[in-house]
Amino acid sequence: KTTKLTEADLRQFIGTENRYRHWLKPNVVYTDGVKYVADHAGAYWLVDEIAIGQFDSRIAAEPIQFWKLLVCDDRSAELRCEDGNDRCVFSKRIGYTDFPLPEIALYFTDDTLLLASEY
Repeated sequence: KTTKLTEADLRQFIGTENRYRHWLKPNVVYTDGVKYVADHAGAYWLVDEIAIGQFDSRIAAEPIQFWKLLVCDDRSAELRCEDGNDRCVFSKRIGYTDFPLPEIALYFTDDTLLLASEY
């Protein structure tokens, strides 16, 4: 279920006390901030997409991955992974999403998925 999520909600996360193991790729963990987004925006699918991406050797070869979900006015979206030098490593078009923010940035490094403010 999607609830209201704001940028201010995300800024409260500046570290994490817990790490949550991903069910499909157990070496992938995510932080309190990412869990908050998944819980409050109904976005476990987004966590899943990034974890599944780690099976792709081109993505997994990047030591720091910059993931961005960009939501369009028609509620379609694009999920991108960049290498930090503005080089797109992966891109996926999403036909529909009810994600409540126009965009979100996540980082993946050392097998950990985190919000930009938690980096």
